[in-house]
Amino acid sequence: MENQTGTGGLEDRLRNMILARPENQLSQPPMPAMGGLIPAGQGQAFPVNSQPSPPLAKSKHKRPNQAERRQRSAQLSIPIDTRPQMNQPMRPYFSPPGYPHTQYTNAGQNHVRRPHSATFRPPSQGTTLPGGPGPGPFPPHPRHHPSLSYNGPMSSGDWHQPRTSGGDQRTPPHGARSPFDMASPRTSRHHGSNSYDRNGFYRVRPEELKMQADMLEGLCNTIIADAEIEPADIYEKENFRCRIEEIARRVITQYEIEVNGFHDFPPASVQLRCFGSLSSGFATKAADMDLGLLSPLSAVQPDAPGSPIPRLIEKAFLEMGLGARLLSRTRIPIIKICERPPEELRAALLDEREKWENGLPEGHDEDDIHGEADVNLLEETQPNDGKHHDREPSISTKDDITLETRLRSLKQGDKRTLAAYYSGAKGILRKVGGRDMTYSNSRELSRSDLTLLNEFNLVFVNGLADDNLKRRLLTYRSLSELALTANTNYRTLHGVYTQMEGESLAMMWESREIRERDEVREKNASSLVRNWQAICNRASFGQDPLGYAKELQHGFEQLKTIPSIQVMLLAQGQHEAASAYLARAQKLMTDLGVLDHPSENNQESLNLVVRHYIQGIYNEGIRHEIEAFASALPKASFCLRVVARRHQSLQLAQEYEKCLEKGLYPDQAVASIRSYVEILRGPMVSPQTRDSAWNLVVPLSPDADRIMSNIRLFGDPARKAPNQPRDPYKDRLEFPKSGVGVQCDINFSAHLALHNTLLLRCYSLCDPRVRPLVLFVKHWAKMRQINSPYRGTLSSYGYVLMMLHYLVNIAQPFVCPNLQQLARPPDPNLTPQQMEDTVVCKGKNVQFWRDEAEIQRLASENTLTQNRDSIGHLLRGFFEYYAHSNQMSTVPCRGFDWGRDVISLRTHGGLLSKQEKGWTGAKTIVEVNAAAPPPPGGLDHPLAKPNNPIAEGPQSSQAGGDPLGSPATGTGQQAHAQAQPPREVREIRHRYLFAIEDPFELDHNVARTVTHNGIVAIRDEFRRAWSCIKAVGSNNPEQHGSDLLEDVALAEQRRESELFARLLEELHGPRAS
Repeated sequence: MENQTGTGGLEDRLRNMILARPENQLSQPPMPAMGGLIPAGQGQAFPVNSQPSPPLAKSKHKRPNQAERRQRSAQLSIPIDTRPQMNQPMRPYFSPPGYPHTQYTNAGQNHVRRPHSATFRPPSQGTTLPGGPGPGPFPPHPRHHPSLSYNGPMSSGDWHQPRTSGGDQRTPPHGARSPFDMASPRTSRHHGSNSYDRNGFYRVRPEELKMQADMLEGLCNTIIADAEIEPADIYEKENFRCRIEEIARRVITQYEIEVNGFHDFPPASVQLRCFGSLSSGFATKAADMDLGLLSPLSAVQPDAPGSPIPRLIEKAFLEMGLGARLLSRTRIPIIKICERPPEELRAALLDEREKWENGLPEGHDEDDIHGEADVNLLEETQPNDGKHHDREPSISTKDDITLETRLRSLKQGDKRTLAAYYSGAKGILRKVGGRDMTYSNSRELSRSDLTLLNEFNLVFVNGLADDNLKRRLLTYRSLSELALTANTNYRTLHGVYTQMEGESLAMMWESREIRERDEVREKNASSLVRNWQAICNRASFGQDPLGYAKELQHGFEQLKTIPSIQVMLLAQGQHEAASAYLARAQKLMTDLGVLDHPSENNQESLNLVVRHYIQGIYNEGIRHEIEAFASALPKASFCLRVVARRHQSLQLAQEYEKCLEKGLYPDQAVASIRSYVEILRGPMVSPQTRDSAWNLVVPLSPDADRIMSNIRLFGDPARKAPNQPRDPYKDRLEFPKSGVGVQCDINFSAHLALHNTLLLRCYSLCDPRVRPLVLFVKHWAKMRQINSPYRGTLSSYGYVLMMLHYLVNIAQPFVCPNLQQLARPPDPNLTPQQMEDTVVCKGKNVQFWRDEAEIQRLASENTLTQNRDSIGHLLRGFFEYYAHSNQMSTVPCRGFDWGRDVISLRTHGGLLSKQEKGWTGAKTIVEVNAAAPPPPGGLDHPLAKPNNPIAEGPQSSQAGGDPLGSPATGTGQQAHAQAQPPREVREIRHRYLFAIEDPFELDHNVARTVTHNGIVAIRDEFRRAWSCIKAVGSNNPEQHGSDLLEDVALAEQRRESELFARLLEELHGPRAS
């Protein structure tokens, strides 16, 4: 029957377990009878215990009263699956003191157990729960302990943790003692300070835990009150959505009627449906609107390759005075829109549109902005056409003249650095069909590939401009021609380049002009050089080319730590502040034992350091001026600080001059700034002070107060655009963050995104704590500037999935059940449209428990979860989980392993391994699709004509003709373009430094935009947040956690102001401050 437990799916099981248990059951309830298989995790099915279900007849006629429900809730426990999961990698782990049951041994290997996810899975027959009676050793366990939904018995293990929330602590019902009947996991036996024990595990006292949770709770309440989106904002965005939806309908309708002959095309079939945070309930005040364009009746779907619809809509929006920009080379094409673009931005957008209409190439889009490609990414981006597999073993036997020409061109040249030479060599290697060996492709390379690589390495070394360096390298066994042509020893190109760099440092060591500070340091440095030479001359270099390259890299890094070598390499970066350059030079002087004042025993060393400092100044003009200044200094005033002070004044003057050329200062301030530039370039004098640190400064006249007030007001010119490196993420078409009205993105392939949004909304309905938790984390990521996929970090959607993973799989008991695991079996009588709406969309499984009303009802009755932790307690656990991979302090599991783990919300347990997913190396996929051709009429396109009915504004005039233009009127060039349809090349870069599996699109990594710098920043911020939280406690009463949400931009502004004040004081003496 439909209402029997066993045929209604996991959702019915959840409901029946809550409402239909027998009243007289005093021990753990048996599993209900199930007449089939229940999906368990990742596509497997296991038989369910066939123990008969208790009678349900009474529950059909009379609902239990409140006292009966409370009694039954206390009796409920959820069985734990103890089956082996061999696909989960186990990492060695040692239990901290006080947690003796968290470690067990199987086949001589230590394993750690982590909580199960919030799903219901029966135990395998023939196995027993850990800690209970049963024969044989325990089987391997998954990485999670059971995350229980009710305050029933916990997993075995003497977990002693304090409890801060108000949930009642229920003991198991009287009867047989459960195998979980250990000390309560929320009862602390830890006594002592907030510190780490001898095994390195963090131990927290109950009062400290409560203070930390209360602090986070207070912050969350404050933030939510300010960050939550207002109803007026939602109303404004909805009005804008209706406005642009009408424009899109008119454009598509006109196109379908005039081009496709669909005269009865219904405009109402075109929809702009909202998805993302505004629809899921996780929107903040500054949230942009995400819209999906749906036109199911169009002959050519808007997201189809070559569809003209996106370009037609972009044109219509621009004609309406909106800011619109089509990003066609992103993974999914979108149009970015703003309501009130500034005139400069709108002119730039129109200019970009005109370029496209004239057939000129477009600018870069989302994936092109990540210039900092991951390590070894370039070696993997080139398509492999297979031609190099048929190469002969030797390059010298090739008949390909182009190949020989390219190899002969591999020369360093006199003015080319080793880094530039290596970069060019990589390009030539790809052009001749070769690839460098990396960890990602090492198994794919054939013997002929490796032979080509070896011979290319020899050509690479022979192309060096320094004959001495070349000779030294070729004398090593690892680069001898005999060894590399024997086809038994192989080298990587990157390893050879590292060897070049390291050997050049070894040559510097031999020709250095200054020794280390003392004999001990001298001996240690000599040992590093000998170790480097031993690595280079190792006979077994070819057994593990990648491992050998790592050894070379390590040896090279050690050589770079030798101060006497560092001083010879001292050089200022292109945009490095003179004060930062001075700080590096002063540290080197300290390491070498050189004092910054002239004396008989110190003069030679001081002269050497100052000479290298001057030679390393980046700007040639300033360098020449400093050389003249230093040569004219009297011996008593000669020191590094005085020379650097002159350097700082001249560089500051040059920075002001660049800003003046660009007109960055208001007219009333220009005169003051020009006067200050003259002061900076003026002579230095000795001030009236006995402090030797101020022996020569840039003098200020007594009436210079007005000038200095303007200087302090406008801040450091080094932070202005002319003196900064080009921002790879900034372009003239970027929309401002504010002041442009409503902003939104129109997605042309949003079918799966709509299902994603509904899934997140259902999760937000599971518990009232979910929404504030997500909003807090989104606000934190925004304040710390780690929430921009366009700048190499993670999207807000990624942080939502991170929080849901914690609430579903890590928090104990779980806060939310796994909605995808609770999906009902599909009704076989569904229509194709219903299947598309609820079961399979775009070939992806989109099933989950999507009954919003039922979820809300159960959540309102507090029957979906028995977790009563406070918001502060959950936030504390969230930050700890992602801050480190060690044992957590309040949950019996370890933290997230960023290097190995993949967050998988759909999966039982919530985690997969990168190895299991095949997400182990960065890849670039090149897609070549048909592109929408530019309109043959160019700027005379009908949509641009004033009378076009779509453009209802002051620019309207007449309309007519084919919306795509008439081929008959095209020029010869246009006819040629029609003969060869335009193609759109799209590079999609897949990075797996951080891995979050999309709930439905399983091959999509939500965190693929995270670059190396991005993941470093994200992980650093989680560690910083956890440090701020731990600092709150009885031992640190002054710590209130306020810096947890410190705005990075404001903090950077304060830091820059302090540094500029110090610079002025350094230049002019204490009076300037």
